[in-house]
Amino acid sequence: MTVKTTPARVRRAGQDIGAQLAAWRKLQDLTAQQVAERAGISRDTVRRLEHGEVGVSLETVLGVARALGALDRLVEALDPWQTDLGRARAGQSLPQRVRRGRPTASG
Repeated sequence: MTVKTTPARVRRAGQDIGAQLAAWRKLQDLTAQQVAERAGISRDTVRRLEHGEVGVSLETVLGVARALGALDRLVEALDPWQTDLGRARAGQSLPQRVRRGRPTASG
């Protein structure tokens, strides 16, 4: 059985995001239990997320962000069209799929 290791940058990002969500919660004077109830998850799951455990689901992250009123900010932060590259390529159509591996005869 292969054990998957999480890259250090991903672990650090999980810790940063968890700390930022905890700060959002505290700025709003909310308990972990209140956020858990609003997000439909357990308090322990909120704590795991806030402590940077990267194994929590995307649904959990999004639910907590919604419960904290930060969901729109999260979605906007990932919008590629708000970047220099996205704006530069705005007039181009994006490929349906990006294939990795050997180049084909056509490309």
